[in-house]
This record gives sequence, C-alpha cells and structure tokens, in this order.
Amino acid sequence: MDENRWAGVRERVLALAGHPGAEQVFGLPDGEPLRAPLTRAQLAELEGQIGTRLPEEYRGFLLQVGAGGAGPSYGVFPVVLDADGRWGWEGDGGDMTDPARLGEPFATVRADAAELAALQARTPEEEDFPDAPDAFEAAYDEWDERHSEVLFSGERTIGAICLCHKGCCLRQWLVVSGPEAGTVWDDPRADWADIEPLTGPDGRSLTFAQWYMSWLEEAERTAERYGEAA
Repeated sequence: MDENRWAGVRERVLALAGHPGAEQVFGLPDGEPLRAPLTRAQLAELEGQIGTRLPEEYRGFLLQVGAGGAGPSYGVFPVVLDADGRWGWEGDGGDMTDPARLGEPFATVRADAAELAALQARTPEEEDFPDAPDAFEAAYDEWDERHSEVLFSGERTIGAICLCHKGCCLRQWLVVSGPEAGTVWDDPRADWADIEPLTGPDGRSLTFAQWYMSWLEEAERTAERYGEAA
C-alpha cells in the first residue's frame, strides 16, 4: 500500500480531537493531537541515518498524517530531531529503539515458555533469607541477570521501533526489517509474557495501517456515542 491510503486521515484525527465526545477517547494527547508531518527531505535524512527504508505504511503516515501523536494506547511515539542533528523516537520507551540497528532482521524466535515459567517460579523471596540480606541481594541479582537475558535483552527488539506504550511498562513495536517487516508486535514482557504479533480476526498479523486505522475507527465511534449523550 502506498501513502495515498492516508489521504484525509490527518483531517479525521483533528476533527476527532475537536468532537464533543473526544474526552472519552483513549489515545488523544493533551494539546496538539498530532505532530506536523515530516517533509520528504526529513524522511530521507532519517532513513539515511538509520541505514534502511522504513515500512511503506509507516512512511506514508509520517508524510501525510504526522510524525507522531494521537493513536492506539497512549499515542504513537513521535520521531524527533535532537540538538545533535540525530533522529530518534521520543516517549516512555521510545529510547528502547536502537536506530543504528533498525536495518538488522527482527528476531522472530521467541523465548521458551517452559523456561519462563521455571524462572518465575524460582524468583528469590526476601523472606527466604531472614538473616542474610547480602545473600538475598546476591541471589536476586543472579536471578535478575538471567531474567533479563531471557526476556529483556536488547537483541530481542533489534530491527523494530517502539511505537507506543500501554501503561505499566507494556509496549508495542513496529518491525522494520526481516520477514515480519511492517507488522506490529505486542510487548507484555512486564507481565512475564513474551513479545508476540498482533493479529486480526482472520489470524493474520496486523500491519501498521490496520493497527492505526482500527484505533481511529473505534475512536470515532466512541466520540460519536458519547457526543450524542452529552
């Protein structure tokens, strides 16, 4: 799909923000609902810095809808230019994106569920070390190191952009490189579950456009429903 699919979407989001029922919509930020779209020159500079082309649907969004703002959960993390002239993603988890490695394939091999369950069952408890606080700290540090290796290694999310956060350290990612490029993945690792692709009613992985437009259509219905009741 090319960027033409985004025609009129920015206007729909801005209209949504001004709707009487907008206060009931989750995903509309306070203040300006959308950042300004990127120019083609800015997008070219961004892609030049990261060394790869972004997924087509996301490129179209950045060019026609905005560089970030209103969207699923707490909104789409904006892509911003810092004081040193480097592009990156901003938000609660935006810095988890590694721009230098977006051209590397996203790892689709997931953590072993049995190992995760066993690791959780072995979580050190302070009450098991009543007279040995140093031993508890050492045991917990060892456990935490293994926990991080299994679930939170930066290698788990290379080739992907952290798109948004859902609260409580739960996030969602857009795959940029590899066989799953263009799809959105859920990240419930804070709840002891592994990263997994978001899927639609047909069981297929959701693309960025499907993910975003599903939110917008539901948000418009919500605003209309509450606006009528006001």
